[in-house]
Amino acid sequence: MYRLLEFIRRSYVTLLFIVLEIIAIGLYARSTYYTQATILARANALTGGLAGAITDIDGYFSLARENEALTERVATLEQRLAFYEGQNSAASDFDISELQYEFMPAKVVSSTINRTHNFITLNKGLRDGVMNDMAVLSPSGEAVGYILDCSERYSVAISILNTSFRTGCKIKGDGYSGSIEWDGGSTYEVTMKELSKYAKIEIGAEVVTTGVSHYFPSDMLIGRVVSYELDESKTYYNAKVRLAADFSNLYNVVLVKYIDREEVVRLEQSAKSKIY
Repeated sequence: MYRLLEFIRRSYVTLLFIVLEIIAIGLYARSTYYTQATILARANALTGGLAGAITDIDGYFSLARENEALTERVATLEQRLAFYEGQNSAASDFDISELQYEFMPAKVVSSTINRTHNFITLNKGLRDGVMNDMAVLSPSGEAVGYILDCSERYSVAISILNTSFRTGCKIKGDGYSGSIEWDGGSTYEVTMKELSKYAKIEIGAEVVTTGVSHYFPSDMLIGRVVSYELDESKTYYNAKVRLAADFSNLYNVVLVKYIDREEVVRLEQSAKSKIY
């Protein structure tokens, strides 16, 4: 008690000043409606700013969960879309077992883009139903690569940004096909080679998968034409294609399984063995 009284005796001037300031501010705040509105607006702005900051921080840490949930939703919708497209194009007795593709979400564990041979490691493996040669798409459906190898819990995909990568391609809406390759240069562009001179090509044209490589479904977006020219023989076009997928910002993907791939490949190999 003595210490409290001693503190008040030594600091009474400061304490009196603070009390008088509080009383003055209170009187000022009640002096006019304009003053009350101004102070209330400032207080709301301050509390709103703090609340907004807290919300932004919470939102940042929840982005990973939201992106993963979104990718799962995309895979589900792709599955349903494949079903309805097949249902519309076939007879009324179409059965879901006749679907050609299955879709599965996965998360990127690690990836590279600055090497000549780039790969993407995913958090899904054999126990999840992942198989070699499954296509890998971005959450918005753009071609990314295909699975090369699997363990029980993980899988590794070859990226389009790999000088060993090859897949068939075409200009969307056109029947002539070419091949996609990466020369190890820009991580934003690949080369479309050996596209027939009769193809309908133009700057900005969408380049999509052909669906005949057994990796990708048909019409998956690869990128858009930024330049093109005829080769020396004037027979084929070679074009530069700006990739649609952003490989530097790839955290979630969708895996696509071609259900009949093993049967088709086995039949093709059998046919080749009979000829050769």
